[in-house]
Amino acid sequence: MTDRILLDVDAGVAHVRLARADKLNALDPAMFEGIADAIARIGDRCDVRAVVLSGEGRGFCAGLDMAAMAGGGSGLLTRERTHGLANLVQQVAWGWRTLPQPVIAAIHGVALGGGLQVAAGADVRLVAADARLSVRELHWGIVPDMAGFALWRGCVRDDHLREAVYTAREFGGEEAVRLGFATRVADDPVAEALALARTIAGRNPEAVRAAKRLFSVVADGDDAAILQAESAEQAGLLGTANQREQVRANMEKRAAVFAN
Repeated sequence: MTDRILLDVDAGVAHVRLARADKLNALDPAMFEGIADAIARIGDRCDVRAVVLSGEGRGFCAGLDMAAMAGGGSGLLTRERTHGLANLVQQVAWGWRTLPQPVIAAIHGVALGGGLQVAAGADVRLVAADARLSVRELHWGIVPDMAGFALWRGCVRDDHLREAVYTAREFGGEEAVRLGFATRVADDPVAEALALARTIAGRNPEAVRAAKRLFSVVADGDDAAILQAESAEQAGLLGTANQREQVRANMEKRAAVFAN
């Protein structure tokens, strides 16, 4: 992992922080590599049950570091699929969606262009009311290519997304929620994201991961596929040790103790 990313794990919650605060966490080649590496590391950890993604300093992420990318980052923009369905620049957004654990993004300050796409990969996006967001790419004469279109589909209404893309205009946190770019406004996005992650980490981790797999089927599956997936996931959960522990903990009004 590069020095662009900080990763801490506590009580089942991984906190990933973009750590280039002097540049508003702008995306340069090292940041792309660091985010992709963090995603890979978390995906392999059975002890991580939920993930919080945030940015150090005054903002979440200002988007591409245009100077750094012009100076050697163009090689990242490839049609080659280097990370499953995605290339590296798409993986830093798409990869969060493919993790088995739920991901909560905490957005403050700015989330512009590529930064907004990185946040789009999260399952839940908490945003400060005074944050500044933009699908910024057309301002630079380019298009969103970091999995934004795939991730915003189903979240942002088509005409709202078209307007945001074509104009590259900025909007605040409350409008981001109305448009579908964010889930809800939070006074302290990081604190509320961590609290939400701890709540999720207190649920049966096998059920949480099963639910996230179901959401993946919902995105593209037909009714038959969704119904079959529901039945299969439920059959795999009922009667397992963690499922029984969840029931006992609820009955005894205590925190559950799960096996990883």
